[in-house]
Amino acid sequence: MKYISKTVWVLSLVSLFTDIASEMLYPVLPIYLKSIGYSILFIGVLEGIAEVVAGYGKGYFGHLSDVTGKRVPFVKFGYTLSAISKPLLSLGQNPFVVLVSRILDRIGKGVRTGARDAILSSEATNKTKARVFGFHRAMDTLGAVLGPSLALAYLYFYPQDYIFLFYLALLPGIIAIGFTFLLKEKSKQSTETNFRDQNNSLTSFLSYWKKSNPNYRKLVFGLLVFAFWNSSDVFLILKAKDVGLADHLVIGIYIFYNLVYAGFSYPLGIFADKIGLKKMFLFGLGIYAIVYLLMGIVQSSGLVLLAFFLYGLYAAATEGISKAWISNVVPNNETATAIGMYTGLQSICAFFASFVAGWLWFLFGAPVTFIVTGFFAVLVALYFLVTKVAEDSEP
Repeated sequence: MKYISKTVWVLSLVSLFTDIASEMLYPVLPIYLKSIGYSILFIGVLEGIAEVVAGYGKGYFGHLSDVTGKRVPFVKFGYTLSAISKPLLSLGQNPFVVLVSRILDRIGKGVRTGARDAILSSEATNKTKARVFGFHRAMDTLGAVLGPSLALAYLYFYPQDYIFLFYLALLPGIIAIGFTFLLKEKSKQSTETNFRDQNNSLTSFLSYWKKSNPNYRKLVFGLLVFAFWNSSDVFLILKAKDVGLADHLVIGIYIFYNLVYAGFSYPLGIFADKIGLKKMFLFGLGIYAIVYLLMGIVQSSGLVLLAFFLYGLYAAATEGISKAWISNVVPNNETATAIGMYTGLQSICAFFASFVAGWLWFLFGAPVTFIVTGFFAVLVALYFLVTKVAEDSEP
């Protein structure tokens, strides 16, 4: 743990408590909205709009962080927006208020992501970034274990008392905001930034693609092709339900997946720093392909449990690794823009991925959906095998 600085610890604790708040509501919100009369179509459109807003915000505010040379204000404001959005859901009888709440939460995510990841990158060397991003991802994902567990425990004693749960989720959000005040801005970012003299319009960050180096473009192209086929985890959860698991077991298996994800993120990050980021990412893609091909044919609860275990390994081997890899191939003063643009486009691709998966499921059934997705994961792995992408910008 000698490579984990105080700043990384603080950011990780902020993410932990924020994710506790968010994940307390994630499995509950669709049930609550449906119980007060909202259609599945409305819920789907709501989440789609929220993801597109978050995706755009990651690119724009990441670029703005590089332009201004500031990181901490974006982190503070972003986490604050997400925290205050939770209690608004208690006014869920009004569709406009529900929409505002979700958009505020997603804008908050967009504001903070690029700046936060740039801080994490600055707290590591190119040889230790995978473990730093892995540690942060482990703490963040631990919130995805604790949040649903707390929600399940509360609803066990107070069934359908959703309103108070929305207020309860404010508490970990406030704790997260408190931790952000322990962050201190480093000396002003380098004035050699490529964006200093540019007009910072609402779409200016999109021009980064042309200005970025070839390694970034080749890497992000492969990542985005994968993102276009990497649909929502909801489809895996639906498959678990289809094989006959009860509702509480389905939620339990989702918690189990996040526990595996959290437990392996830091160790795999350390290993990636030793063997190389590309090798670890390819390992993760291979595991992903196995999971989806397996889910295409599986009919037993035991194999579903194995698939979710492997899925946790895949997430641990790719999520933090991809950001570490990106930050290694771009200059320090472009990190927030580079990661922000990638994660923004990733969110938009994920929206279309879920649409495509739903369409395939509707027309051809679950097996075709999972097998096609697994097949494209194999193609992306082949792309990275034959494409030369540097792992380190240092000479």
